[in-house]
Amino acid sequence: MAERPPDPSTEGYDPRADRETPRVEEAASGVSHHEPIDLRERLSLNRMGTFDWDLDRGRMDLDPGAMEVFDLRPGEYDGAPMSLISRVPPEEGLRLDAALSQALQDGNSSYGAYFRIQCRDGTRRWTHSQGRILHDAQGVAYRVIGIVREATSELADSALLRSLQQERQRQTVMVQQTTAALARALSVKDVTRVLTGSGGARRFGADALVLGLVENDRFEVIAAAGLDGEVPADMTHSRLDDTLPLSDAVRSRRPSFLSTRGELIARYPRLRPYVNVLPTGSAAFLPLIAQDTVLGALGLFNHEPAVQSPEARNLALALAGVVAQSLQRATLFDQEREFATGLQAAMLPRRLPPIAGGEVTVRYHPASVGRDVGGDWYDVIALPQGRTGLVVGDVQGHDTHAAAVMGQLRIALRAYASEGHPPETVLVRASRFLAELETERFATCTYVQADLESGALYVARAGHLGPLICNASRHIDWPEICGGLPLGLATGFGEDHFPETQLFLEPGSTLLLCTDGLVEQPGQDISAGIDALSAAVRTGPTALEALADRLSDHLWAQPGSDDDMALLLLHRSTIPGEAATPRLRLHVHQADPAGTAEVRSALRRTLDQWRAGAVTHNVEVAASELIANALTHTESGALVSVELVPGAAPRRLRLEVEDRSSQWPRRRHPGETATSGRGLLLVEALSDRWGAEPRGSGKALWCEFVLPDDPIGNGA
Repeated sequence: MAERPPDPSTEGYDPRADRETPRVEEAASGVSHHEPIDLRERLSLNRMGTFDWDLDRGRMDLDPGAMEVFDLRPGEYDGAPMSLISRVPPEEGLRLDAALSQALQDGNSSYGAYFRIQCRDGTRRWTHSQGRILHDAQGVAYRVIGIVREATSELADSALLRSLQQERQRQTVMVQQTTAALARALSVKDVTRVLTGSGGARRFGADALVLGLVENDRFEVIAAAGLDGEVPADMTHSRLDDTLPLSDAVRSRRPSFLSTRGELIARYPRLRPYVNVLPTGSAAFLPLIAQDTVLGALGLFNHEPAVQSPEARNLALALAGVVAQSLQRATLFDQEREFATGLQAAMLPRRLPPIAGGEVTVRYHPASVGRDVGGDWYDVIALPQGRTGLVVGDVQGHDTHAAAVMGQLRIALRAYASEGHPPETVLVRASRFLAELETERFATCTYVQADLESGALYVARAGHLGPLICNASRHIDWPEICGGLPLGLATGFGEDHFPETQLFLEPGSTLLLCTDGLVEQPGQDISAGIDALSAAVRTGPTALEALADRLSDHLWAQPGSDDDMALLLLHRSTIPGEAATPRLRLHVHQADPAGTAEVRSALRRTLDQWRAGAVTHNVEVAASELIANALTHTESGALVSVELVPGAAPRRLRLEVEDRSSQWPRRRHPGETATSGRGLLLVEALSDRWGAEPRGSGKALWCEFVLPDDPIGNGA
């Protein structure tokens, strides 16, 4: 009798030690405790078998274990690999063939692949094959020896791991997306826009949501998305009690997770009349708590019933914490913004003085997005002798400090203007005042002193956008306005000089002053905004209030400007019984060498609108000569007027240059070498008629030009 091998050491490893394992009925009942198990039996017990594939003969031998893996019975396999097609679907066979072919092509000595077989009962199960490729002396593969084994359980575990990994990745993405979206939300309105906007509920893994806040010990629903109807009116405002799920979450400070709509109705019977509004699936109601303060509650709804896992509940609570922090930050922001905008509004005029001979209207809007509170302002000031001061300006910066500086500067400028100083003096003193504040802020500004009785406008500009003038025929002009540096900077650089430009506002015309918030949009050139403003004024309503609303709504509020905006419109009333005639009037100062060039530029724009054609050049030359004559031979400036002669046929244009000298012009006959004296000769040669008229303490030289036919036929 053979000797029994010695027992292993009693201190050896035993996987059963210290474990409570269940009693299991052995499927392989023929195997005794110490009976030797050969290799094939060992493989079979692990649902594994072997194959031997002779590539030269095209025959593959399968052992009983492999036959069992392929769910084959004796007689169902003839040794030909292609006969396995009854168990291996074509697409799976292609998977196997691709793995083996790649190994042969690469010269590898082994390969492996997962594939599915179709059992005789129609079910499919995963199988794994791994083979060793044998090569002859010439390196040619001639035989493959390997194993096949059932891999369903193995891949099931892997699929579970992949599913868990995908779920964790999905949850991570949800948190990242929600946090990123809420990080950009500044106000409570921004937070609700994130929650109710496109994909808002999906960021929380829900189909619908409801958000409410605590307001004076009451619960108020402020946002909802994804519901089949509106939140009932009697539930948008409710007491903090346990009859409604959101107010209950606030009162108890505890979340609740419900699996079905029926469970929700059973716990909160007050919702029964509104069952059609609520989704049929699971729901979660989460208190929004930040720094131990309950701000509100968030309700999440799904269309499918479900028992939420601990991971899903933890995720919902984490997202609720993010929402709570965002709401707390947004609430503080709204309070700060309300204070700042209130401060700014208090510093702007509460009412406008009456305007004799016209009307004025203003609009002001703080920035539509963001935290910014700007320093834009406007003012309308009653001046001595029936004149009116008009101001539009912008202090550098977008904060409460800019608003405070704006208030001080507005009061100072109003005081200087009320003393009757000319525009240049007003801006010089305002610049020095701002520099003495030592705020390190500068301001841009346009100040207009208007006399509506005569239509004279005296304009000074400090780094600001110039005025727009729209005449009675809806022609738009941006006149050339001399300007200086911004207020404060001008004094700091010793350049506090703001030259004055004289314009004329004809009856029926409108003057527009604005800050850059009306014409600037992020990413766009300011010229595009100026063109858009010109088009809006040209095609806008004739009534001043309606025009102001149109400009505010379509040029500022609708795009959602990042900047604040101040707008001022002044309209000069038409004179009763007098038809509105297209006219341009400009003033050239005696000591302004660039005045003539500015007049020619304005004439060119105006005559282009009047469709003067080739006559434009002649008018420009005649105007230059008459202006030069006035500035050279008199001690005053020149008032230039150009208008279309009413009722004239054919159309005629009349140009006048008025000065304060009573000395009558004298035609000269210069010689060939003379360097002057040809001005009136040029005017006579270029115009159709010309002459001189007395004007009070001075005179006016005039000339007329016949214009080509108006192709549109409106005379302007």
